[in-house]
Amino acid sequence: MSQVPAARRALAVLRLLAAAAGPLPASSIARSLDLPRSSTYHLLTAMAEDGFVTYIPEERRWGLGVAAFEVGSAYLRHEPLERLARPLLRRLVDRVGEIVQLGILHGPETLYLLKEQPARHATLVTDVGVRMPAHLTASGRSMLAHLPAAQVRALFAVPVVTRTAPFISRTGRGPTSLPDLRRTLSEDARRGWSVEDGHITEGFASIAACAFDHTAHPTAAITITFRREDHPEETWPTLAEQARATATTLTTRLNGRFPLP
Repeated sequence: MSQVPAARRALAVLRLLAAAAGPLPASSIARSLDLPRSSTYHLLTAMAEDGFVTYIPEERRWGLGVAAFEVGSAYLRHEPLERLARPLLRRLVDRVGEIVQLGILHGPETLYLLKEQPARHATLVTDVGVRMPAHLTASGRSMLAHLPAAQVRALFAVPVVTRTAPFISRTGRGPTSLPDLRRTLSEDARRGWSVEDGHITEGFASIAACAFDHTAHPTAAITITFRREDHPEETWPTLAEQARATATTLTTRLNGRFPLP
């Protein structure tokens, strides 16, 4: 048990360096983590010996080492998000009898990682590996709704000369400008789930809820897609609760936490 505090401090150093824009001086690391300066140097030296951090003498700063990169690469190889989410999606398909998907944000787009569907169901354009404009998809908006306004603005900013130009549209529906998108995201955040009705494919609607990581940052979205004629609009909140329940379970599996209201 005596090693636990040291392990926590080492993990805190890794998180701090990973979140920083570049290498940091030891004094800044000590100050940010409220550690004694001497302890910080000892900790950094030990982590450097194992390759998790590296010292840049010309800058007198510390950055992430090769071992940290190797751990991150191994994480990606193991596909943990997909592995944790896949059984949840399969159970959700059994409950709702509709197509369900797992998506993440990739810049201003939604990238679909997983798709589960009942037998003999209609094929959708939003398949695994496909990217779609995030402002048109329920999954994308469910994640955008929990990002800082400045980040949303950065993702969807347009040049000054075309500031009034409409956003990409597939069917003539969906947000057409940044102010329009902000209003939609505000409503989605208040409601706790997002919906798109024919924004991607005519006759189909989607409902999505967001899962969060350990920093309460939106990390993925669970989406239910269905023929609009099969589910009257008054039944959508019931489907949304199914999506939210699955997203909540995924958040728990990711050791995530939910943002404050």
